[in-house]
Amino acid sequence: MTTPSGGSAPDDYWRRPGTDAPADQPPAAPVSGYTGPPPSVPPPTGWRPPVHLQPAPPRQLPPQDMAYLDAAEQRSQRVTYGFGAAAGVVLVFLVCLLCSRIIF
Repeated sequence: MTTPSGGSAPDDYWRRPGTDAPADQPPAAPVSGYTGPPPSVPPPTGWRPPVHLQPAPPRQLPPQDMAYLDAAEQRSQRVTYGFGAAAGVVLVFLVCLLCSRIIF
């Protein structure tokens, strides 16, 4: 990045090329045929879009067997702990094997 030098204003570095507006005045608006968006007219008071379908009322969910859910959660926790323990045993065995190869 280069820094401006000389007697120019600090904002001259960021000014578009070809514009000669002084630093204390905002740049002039570009000349084009676009006059902006058309004016909007607010809708009448109380207007709402038409409703064609009414949704059905929500259904009742079946009751939950909390004792069965607790038992299933405990079984899945035992399986998770079993896989973790097996992975731990394999990792300890591999570390012992690696260390014995390095030492001996």
